[in-house]
Amino acid sequence: MASEPSTQSRVMFQAADKAEEPAHRKLGKLTVKYNRKDLQRRLDIEEWIDGQLHLLFDCEEEEIPELEIDIDELLELTDEGQRSRLQELLQECGKPKEDFINGLLYRIKGLRKMSLKK
Repeated sequence: MASEPSTQSRVMFQAADKAEEPAHRKLGKLTVKYNRKDLQRRLDIEEWIDGQLHLLFDCEEEEIPELEIDIDELLELTDEGQRSRLQELLQECGKPKEDFINGLLYRIKGLRKMSLKK
């Protein structure tokens, strides 16, 4: 009752090529994973930080010392850790920075960390 191997039917499945995935689909994943309101809030905070750094250092953008305030890094820290990290980052600033630190800590309350896992 055994059939000959040459007469057996075979079904072949071909895996879809990932390179053929349309670009618009990738953009859709971003809006599904992150709420548009959260993205806008984060952008607003980053623009506020930029404006405040101009005021703190009282100079043009090119003249601001190399300074990167990572919101996700701050969100991983405790409240006191956030405050001390910001003071550490702003140690070169001669102006009072407490208002900036308090304003930033207030703005990031309730913000969720965004991870870019691939």
